[in-house]
Amino acid sequence: MRRWLAPILAAPLAGCAAAGEPAPPAPTASAEVTGTLFVANKRGNTLSKIDLATGEEVLRRESCTNPHELATSPDGRHVALACYGGTSVDIFAVDDLSRFARIDIGSGARPHGIVWHRSGSIYVSAEGRRSIARIEEPLIGEQRVTEFATGKSGSHMLAVAPDESAAWTTDLGSRTVTRIDLAGTAAPLSVTVGEEPEGIALSPDGETLWVSARGSNQAFALDPVTMDVRARVETGAFPLRLAIRPQGDVAVTSDLADGGLSVIDLDTAGVIRAIAVSSPEEAEARVQVTILWSDDGNRIYVAETASNSVAEVDYASGKVLRRLPTGEGGDGLAILP
Repeated sequence: MRRWLAPILAAPLAGCAAAGEPAPPAPTASAEVTGTLFVANKRGNTLSKIDLATGEEVLRRESCTNPHELATSPDGRHVALACYGGTSVDIFAVDDLSRFARIDIGSGARPHGIVWHRSGSIYVSAEGRRSIARIEEPLIGEQRVTEFATGKSGSHMLAVAPDESAAWTTDLGSRTVTRIDLAGTAAPLSVTVGEEPEGIALSPDGETLWVSARGSNQAFALDPVTMDVRARVETGAFPLRLAIRPQGDVAVTSDLADGGLSVIDLDTAGVIRAIAVSSPEEAEARVQVTILWSDDGNRIYVAETASNSVAEVDYASGKVLRRLPTGEGGDGLAILP
């Protein structure tokens, strides 16, 4: 196993030392940031709530075993957590992080990637069942859970079409990306995309599916219907995740092995700049994983799992404004304005 896989895929690991250099001082503009950041702490089995105005962690609650990805409800009142070490999606109230519901996906599910669709339904990958699940009406007592098979190993992250006609998964173990027809009228369509595809995002116009393949240091643009590869882009080392700016002009990959972000112009399908979140020497001490844009597209939040922090990066300047403390092993991120 290469050295970068161990901190990500292993069960709870021994704590790594945080990088020694202090974070650069935040510019005055950072005081204007408002909103709330939620962090799933996968080694601490907790959920954190961070006030972005002050940068302080204001609340931390026990969650579930090995929690990973997070998603917020369309009304902003709840946050859903994929319990990767178990079989459930857990829902918490955002005000006090009290557990609102626990929805079981099935034996051996290992839920990971999660999307709370604007329709109100939750979609989650069930890696251990080689499937995804749709949870309808998740905030009422009689949730309807429908499972869709991918048939692939390690269906890890997912994206969902705005009209809920289809969903797509990155299948780490099978080296594939799979399109799932949510109407149930067509069989899943899988294509091989690089080595260890993991990051995935659908462009805001729904016309292009973007995938990062961490094992081949590349990002790919796919036709979301035919699954043909339209373009491939060389990125930084080990592009674990990919996130598209809300404006739809660029995507960034979190290049775990060199501590940076590659910025990809979506029109030209080329890297236009690189942002250093940490130095290559610091990368192993920080282990950046999940990336998330602020709603206005001005900031990028980068979970640094080994140093129990989230870096807040100014997109325009590429500067790290501050590092926000989290619980142990902060990974999954969600934000409310």
